[in-house]
Amino acid sequence: MQAETEILIIGGGLAGLTAALHLNKVGLNVTLIEKDTYPHHKVCGEYISNEVLLYFAWLGLDIENLAPTLISDLLFTSLSGKSIKTKLPLGGFGLSRYTIDHYLYTELIRRKINVIHDRVVQINFANNQFTVATANHTFAAAYVIGAYGKRSSIDVKLNRSFINKRSPYLAVKAHYRADFPNNLVSLHNFKGGYCGVSKVENDRLNICYLANYEHFKKYKSILTFQENVLYKNRYLRAIFENATSLFDIPLTIGQISFERKEPVYNHILMIGDTAGLIHPLCGNGMAMAIHAAKIVSELLHQRIEGRISSRAALEESYTAHWNSEFKSRLKMGRMLSSLLQSTNFESLAINALIKMPFLLNKIIKQTHGKPITTSS
Repeated sequence: MQAETEILIIGGGLAGLTAALHLNKVGLNVTLIEKDTYPHHKVCGEYISNEVLLYFAWLGLDIENLAPTLISDLLFTSLSGKSIKTKLPLGGFGLSRYTIDHYLYTELIRRKINVIHDRVVQINFANNQFTVATANHTFAAAYVIGAYGKRSSIDVKLNRSFINKRSPYLAVKAHYRADFPNNLVSLHNFKGGYCGVSKVENDRLNICYLANYEHFKKYKSILTFQENVLYKNRYLRAIFENATSLFDIPLTIGQISFERKEPVYNHILMIGDTAGLIHPLCGNGMAMAIHAAKIVSELLHQRIEGRISSRAALEESYTAHWNSEFKSRLKMGRMLSSLLQSTNFESLAINALIKMPFLLNKIIKQTHGKPITTSS
């Protein structure tokens, strides 16, 4: 027997959980499917721009009770040993995905939003309706939101173009105990990648880096790779050598793709990393996921209320909104990544930023949004 819902969300990460809370708040019938249970760690930079605060308040979320680390400054260091530090225009906060995802999930349960722990195996669209099969259930839904992350077996079944292209990147993340400024997020360039470092709740230091897989696999272990590659950046060496890991082994994820993705595919409305992944050197993927959830939720509310005339108009409007908010940010991330991996350009760029620090603020503003407000 099929279960019916107005809106079905596939994926219970930051984007999917936020969308479920928004849709429920405006009175829509929503079901969320997530394959894993909570809480769990994820490979993530775990820094969120303050642009989300007004929106979180509108959703009735009390982030302060999670004791986030308040972050105001950015430090960028180069492989050549140079550095530049600046104030973040809006500032931000550090929260682990372990904590914030679990908090949002408990809010779904408290608000009696339907959450199914299962794995989606098939999505079909016919006669203006979705049929979604999981390992144990079948669901009928008028609308489906894809919020299942960077890459998934769902992308294979949907035959999305990016999934057939091998990606050169993998990411590594762990929490540490270390002496590190609470108010700082630092970004460190190394050969073939970037490493982000900042505090999250409970005085934990999150270190997450993106590396070139071909370069990585030359070494026998993560530790050997770090010592032979990341340590070439003297700032990273100092951090790692004075840090004690709180994980038995670091978390890793491979085949991370920064290829262009579609915000709407086979009538599925994609949000978060499912719609597009920003390079970690731009440091704002979590806020983008939250913002995309807000955009899609508002437009779905308008569609169901009849203020958007058709599914086609909904999809066109969402694509336009998504491109307006995020397309240039993703493009900037790809461009910066390409340029900073050139040793010659990296040296020129860091020298220019040291002489003209206002340029760094301009770059930050190009990859971050304005405070998110809602019209619903």
